[in-house]
Amino acid sequence: MSPTKTSYQRYSAKTHMGIVRPVNEDAILALPSLGLWAIADGMGGHQGGDFASQTVIDALSSLPEDLPPASLPGRIRDALHRAHRDIQAEAARRGSAIIGTTVVLLVVSGDHFLCLWAGDSRLYRLRGGMLEMISEDHSVVGELVAAGQLTWDQAEHHAQSNQITHAIGVGSVPGIEKRRGAIVPGDKFLLCSDGLTKYANAAMLKRIMQDAPLDTLADELMRVALAGGGADNISVIAVEV
Repeated sequence: MSPTKTSYQRYSAKTHMGIVRPVNEDAILALPSLGLWAIADGMGGHQGGDFASQTVIDALSSLPEDLPPASLPGRIRDALHRAHRDIQAEAARRGSAIIGTTVVLLVVSGDHFLCLWAGDSRLYRLRGGMLEMISEDHSVVGELVAAGQLTWDQAEHHAQSNQITHAIGVGSVPGIEKRRGAIVPGDKFLLCSDGLTKYANAAMLKRIMQDAPLDTLADELMRVALAGGGADNISVIAVEV
C-alpha cells in the first residue's frame, strides 16, 4: 500500500507470508477516514488462523466511516467482541481445539491516541528520538518481562516466546487491554506482528524508524524480517502524525 495522507496523518502498510509459511495468517487494516489501523495475527493452523484474523479485520472494516470520534472506542470493542463470538462458533463447528488471533489497533483522534490489543502483536511510538512500546505482550514471556526476569529483547529468543495468554476467539472473554495518551506533532507509531520483532530488536527498530522515510519504512522493516529468516508471517503499519 502506498503512503496515504489525511488531514493529520500519513501511513504505510505491508504484510507478507514470509519465507517458510505456506500462507499468510496475518491480516491488516487501514481506515484513515476513522484514524484507525489494525493488525491481527491468527493461530490455529493455516485455515483456522486465516479465518480468525480475517474475522477480526472484517468486523472492524464494517464500522461506518462517519462515526463520531466519541463513539468509536465503544464500537470497536463491540466489533472485537462480535468477532470473538464468531471465531468461537466457527471453532465449535469445525471441532477444533483452538482458533484465535492477536489484535493490536491504533486510533488517532485530534491530539490523542488509543491503543487496544490482545496477544503479542505490538504498538510502538517514536518520539523525540525515544522508542517506547505502548502495548505489553499478553504472553508467558511478557509476564516474565513484567516481573523483571527478562528484557523484551531476551524474550524474543525464549523457548516460550510464542505462548500467548490472551487472544480474540479464545476463552470466555477476549482479554482486550487499552492504553490512551497524548500525541505531539512528529510522533511516529509502528504496529507489527511478531514476525517482525523476532528479527528486529528495539535498537534496530529505533534506528530504522528514525532514518527511513515513511514511504519506505514498511518496506525497510519487511526486508529486515525476510533477511533474518522470515520464518513467520510479517505485518507492519507505520503511522506518522
